[in-house]
Amino acid sequence: MDIVQLRSFLKIADLGSFTKAAEELGVSQPALSQQMARLEGELGRPVLERAGRTVRLTDAGRLLLPRAERILALADDTRRELLDDGRAGRVVVAAIPTIAPFLLPPVLREYRREHPGASVQVDEEVTETLLRRCQRGEIDVGVFALPAEAPASLEVEPLFEEELVLALPADHPLARLDAVPLDAVRGEPFVLLGEGHCLSDHIRSFCQQRAVQPISTGKTGQLATVQELVALGHGVSFVPEMARRVDASPHRAYRSMLGDRPRRTIAACWNPDRYQTRLARAFLELLLAYRPSDPA
Repeated sequence: MDIVQLRSFLKIADLGSFTKAAEELGVSQPALSQQMARLEGELGRPVLERAGRTVRLTDAGRLLLPRAERILALADDTRRELLDDGRAGRVVVAAIPTIAPFLLPPVLREYRREHPGASVQVDEEVTETLLRRCQRGEIDVGVFALPAEAPASLEVEPLFEEELVLALPADHPLARLDAVPLDAVRGEPFVLLGEGHCLSDHIRSFCQQRAVQPISTGKTGQLATVQELVALGHGVSFVPEMARRVDASPHRAYRSMLGDRPRRTIAACWNPDRYQTRLARAFLELLLAYRPSDPA
């Protein structure tokens, strides 16, 4: 039983698929199957069972899972601490797609000026995956939106609140208003992000609590696509203020809601039980101090 086998086992357990695990690990599926066969041979019991196209843990696999996580955490943290010189190394940062392209660039520019020897890997993940990877120590710092159910083992620090503003085609009648009453969008078609994106959950929750049911005209995976569909007249949407701030298109208009406005809280998370390098701590400190009004 070695580190490579355990890491492969955890990836298969996480994704529930040999094919997907092989793709993420950068190995062939036969090679991955051979690793698992050797692991099971050493343990004397199967740890995985195939169920159609998916893979499930056996009783032995469920027993191995938390132990494998602890072994890998200890090995990874030991390596990080031994190599931590505070000057060079990799920092893994993950953010949800409705935050990453707007919040991270100015933070990364400042970080690169202060730590030119650092290599920063940026991953975009939906909230559930981000929190799970942070808990496992696969990422150093995560950035997501509250409310969200984070594991108790993670440290979560709110950064700031931001408004969700109504995005409209520039020639829409509601664009003539300085602020839009919520009743005015009742019956308007909405363009929303697809399942797994918490922004859509925030929008639905805000509307439904006020007896307004958004009529979805379609779902997409990118906020930029939502904005383009709004500009083409497919519907309206709520988008984060940070996205509005960088949008120079004359084909879209943005308006605040009259009265109670939808908002979300941006937060950072990290695993305090995992070793954080000096470079990772420096990035976290910079992120905690950042505010959207700061100059880029």
